[in-house]
Amino acid sequence: MPHAIVITEFGGPDVLQWREVPPPEPQPGEVVIRVKAAGVGPTDLHIRAGQLASVFPQRAGDILGFEAAGVVEAVGDGAGAAVGDEVSALLPAQGGYGELVSTPVWYPKPPSVSWVDAAALPASAEAAVGTLLQSRTAAGETLVVLGAGGSVGSIVVQLAHANGIRVVGAARQRDAGLVRELGGEFVAHGDTVFDRINGPVDAVIDAAGRGGLADAVEAVGDPTRVITLTGGPEVAASGALMSHPDPDRAPGALALTTPMLADGTLRLKQRRVLPVAQAAEAHRLLESGETHDKLVLTFD
Repeated sequence: MPHAIVITEFGGPDVLQWREVPPPEPQPGEVVIRVKAAGVGPTDLHIRAGQLASVFPQRAGDILGFEAAGVVEAVGDGAGAAVGDEVSALLPAQGGYGELVSTPVWYPKPPSVSWVDAAALPASAEAAVGTLLQSRTAAGETLVVLGAGGSVGSIVVQLAHANGIRVVGAARQRDAGLVRELGGEFVAHGDTVFDRINGPVDAVIDAAGRGGLADAVEAVGDPTRVITLTGGPEVAASGALMSHPDPDRAPGALALTTPMLADGTLRLKQRRVLPVAQAAEAHRLLESGETHDKLVLTFD
């Protein structure tokens, strides 16, 4: 029987435990992957703590993880893959913290892309591509990215810049050099961020969740072009659009970004790797703010 890090109950990092679990069976259009590496994201922490129970009603024994990379071990009818294929996968039903996981969303892993990088890409790429599409930003316009130094924000900066969009990246001072290297104009994140931007602002993508949506809507003048990845009462009050994770939000995200990652035209946030047995420690590190790296769990 395979094993996985499961949620034993809602709570702190210690509720994550290594347990034996039933093997997944591929449904039509799905593959089962033997996981080599799995990404850890902020949403995982909120789900584990029970803060998103209305959206993700987890039960004891459920497995976290929206992204992974590994080797195809079984193929459902019509899936269009072969056993032994090396893939990067987005996991709409979660499960990345397990030795085996099934998914309908995957893309071939190029040989030049490591397992760690292939696992760190899917969820961030899907969110970045999805919010960029929802913002309807075109070449020549100005896009402000709040949280431009993060896993999602840094990809948004690169994709927008590559498409001829002027990008202003709001981030912490430590990420100033990174934002500029990725093609953005840096501005320190803070209460007066929009007062410090020269020229009109056409759209805003909030990948930080640190507030300021009302100011963003005022700066843009159109709440449907202010897209946020984080919830809360400010979303409804400001009129900004909440972008929900959904396989239909950006179905071509991996096909777009994986080749860019392989040829070096897309950079990922710095990664920190831990063995899957230390999943609880990964959550603690991310939750406490002790690390600002993208955390990836590896399976030996």
